[in-house]
Amino acid sequence: MASLKDQLSGLVYSTEHGATCPECRRAEAECECADLAERERLENLDGVVRIRRETSGRKGKGVTTVTGIPLAEKELKSLAKTLKQRCGTGGSLKDGIVEIQGDHRDTLKTELTRLGYTVKLAGG
Repeated sequence: MASLKDQLSGLVYSTEHGATCPECRRAEAECECADLAERERLENLDGVVRIRRETSGRKGKGVTTVTGIPLAEKELKSLAKTLKQRCGTGGSLKDGIVEIQGDHRDTLKTELTRLGYTVKLAGG
């Protein structure tokens, strides 16, 4: 536990740099937290794209999730848009996981295989 003197001696507010990152406490223009997180996510991938169907936490509604795609955030967003258009449904992109509404495992597998990815169907 820090002493009271240490707690009170820190910077409370400054208008010198504008908004700061809560993680590294640098100005938002100088912050590299998002880049580091993106690089770490890409390093932890094994090169296999996994497609699975999930219903947990969605009130019984089925969602097809695609994980392990080795792309940066912008390219992943455009790929998600392409996959949603191919399936003719909605979906989202959350934390590097593409979610497509409904059960479209076979359609997604053929599309991703056509694009050159190694694909596995995961789960039941």
